[in-house]
Amino acid sequence: MNMKLIVVLLTAASSLALTTAIVAAEDFSKDSKANTFGLSGEQKAMFSGKVVDILCELSGDCPVNCGDGNRNLGIVRAPDNALVVVSKNAQFEFNGAVDDLLPYCNKSVDVDGLLIGEDPGVKAKVYMVQFIRLSGETDWNKAELWTKAWKKRNTDAAGEGPWYRRDPRVAKQIEKEGYLGNV
Repeated sequence: MNMKLIVVLLTAASSLALTTAIVAAEDFSKDSKANTFGLSGEQKAMFSGKVVDILCELSGDCPVNCGDGNRNLGIVRAPDNALVVVSKNAQFEFNGAVDDLLPYCNKSVDVDGLLIGEDPGVKAKVYMVQFIRLSGETDWNKAELWTKAWKKRNTDAAGEGPWYRRDPRVAKQIEKEGYLGNV
């Protein structure tokens, strides 16, 4: 290999490593309006990125419209190109965020919420989105669509109590395995 090419490649690699270190040190909590919950390892985090189908990002299997709600969605964070797994929306119960993210499939958004997870040398964290908007817009939308979407999908599950006590999938699993599963 040409010595000049080696020097150029090493310089580029060093520059990329330095840039990654600087971006990784970015404080995503600045200006965040997210509500905290006192969870271990939680950090407020507001950032911009692109809403993506996680399986598409990892495997190249990319159906139209991010799988129409049948796939987990995430955000490729703009400052560092990190794939952020969005596991929860702003609702009190542990509801997913797919219904909140799907209208923004493959679009640039701003999000505000909490990164959750311990970080003893491991960079893996999950994200709880509380607010979302198209990049460039000024008004935020609260990420709380899941329960309304669940009711539309489960019109036969009317009644009192939390959704999971009436969810047909949960009832089917309990009928098959019992309340504690196969123990």
